[in-house]
Amino acid sequence: MTSQKATLAGLLAILLWSTSVGIIRSVTEVLGALGGAAMIYTASALCLLLSGHRPHIRARSKIYLLVGGALFVSYEICFSLAIGMAENRIQAMELGMINYLWPCLTILFSLFINHQRSRIWLWPGIALSIAGILWVLKGDGEWAPALMWRNILTNPLAYGMALVAAVVWALYCNVSRRFGDGKSSVVLFFIAVSGLLWLQYLLNHAPVLVFSPRILLELLFIGASTASAYVAWDIGIQRGNMALLATASYFTPVLTTLMASVWLQVMPTLNFWQGVIMVTVGSLLSWLATRETAK
Repeated sequence: MTSQKATLAGLLAILLWSTSVGIIRSVTEVLGALGGAAMIYTASALCLLLSGHRPHIRARSKIYLLVGGALFVSYEICFSLAIGMAENRIQAMELGMINYLWPCLTILFSLFINHQRSRIWLWPGIALSIAGILWVLKGDGEWAPALMWRNILTNPLAYGMALVAAVVWALYCNVSRRFGDGKSSVVLFFIAVSGLLWLQYLLNHAPVLVFSPRILLELLFIGASTASAYVAWDIGIQRGNMALLATASYFTPVLTTLMASVWLQVMPTLNFWQGVIMVTVGSLLSWLATRETAK
């Protein structure tokens, strides 16, 4: 596969990911945080297996399988459970925004893991992205640390898991880039995620799952789109233009907010949109720091 085709695959992954927050929230509202997440990743694993992907191990780097696999599984569990544990749909969108700290964190970690060089623009970009997340978390009132902290304390576990997810995914992108050797083990990772979630589901004596035609259609869509997105992303970050993909991924918060607001029928406030734009611009500044160095 050429670098251009790999980059296009990565761009497709970004578009598919933009649908995740809204649909994950919709599924988990009916099936519960654990049951919904387990069904989503089971559907994704089945879609990968039915499309011909196999969980190969022998030809994979041990570091990629062990370290990358642990990071991948941790991210998926933290992200899906955080969205499912949100107290309402607006909070689910806030948690999704925290997750989108990962683009600028990916570049930050690449300085140490992949020896990426950058310029001074990186630091204002990261600061602006963090400020955007804080702006989202402040809610509708005036910004004040006490008010923001009070908002976080309404569901500290979910907010903490969303932040951990952002850090872990940024690490996975860099580990996969360095040790993946152009090969993907996403299907193996999805099987591991679904297995762990079903184990948690059984141990927690969660309620019996009740399906409806709408839920089945949502599961089919998110299973196929999630499976396709992760395979495409692995191809993109291993063989494509990672700087371009990082740039495009910075617009994911905008796309996700638009799609989630339509799917969940929730209208974000002006403050929320301001935070989204700050995260996007901050991430673009971070990319600009690495792009100028490349020139």
